[in-house]
Amino acid sequence: MIIHRNELSLLSKIIPTLAANVAIASNHICKSADEAEINRSCASLCVKVLKDAMSKVPEAEKSKPDFIAKTIREHCESSKLKDHKFCFYIGALPESATSMMVDVTKPLSWSMPPEKVCEKLKAKDAQICELKYDKPLDWKTIDLKKMRVKELKNILNEWGEVCKGCTEKSEYVKKIEELKPKYVKEEL
Repeated sequence: MIIHRNELSLLSKIIPTLAANVAIASNHICKSADEAEINRSCASLCVKVLKDAMSKVPEAEKSKPDFIAKTIREHCESSKLKDHKFCFYIGALPESATSMMVDVTKPLSWSMPPEKVCEKLKAKDAQICELKYDKPLDWKTIDLKKMRVKELKNILNEWGEVCKGCTEKSEYVKKIEELKPKYVKEEL
């Protein structure tokens, strides 16, 4: 096969362009897969809170935004930690600075899935996406003595417990060890 100079110069122009297009396309595919994973992880807390609240709404009331808002507010009163912070961000708590409850309740009253509602909320307030559940602790391998005091306090806080008068790390460890049978269910 004989390649003429004109064909060679044409090929030398096409091949780099083709390679660049393939690289861009593969990069876009990877990015969209990464973004989908990020969206899934950041929406999990939002979706869980909204599903939990909507499970308390009677079927006859699911099309009424005011009733949904009331139910979400009641649900948020008893929420803790990250769920409580999410409720604060959407305006479901009395101390919330702003309210996006209309952006939550109206779509839910239209039977929009909580996943889609969370996507719309994320577009309005990126802080919602920053909220994620902490990974559960592996109580079989964890060494409380190697943890920081702040982490020990967080464990007690998650359990709704307080260590009054605790000043030393060893006191926090002792308190957690005392409460561990009550809160940690070890599987057989």
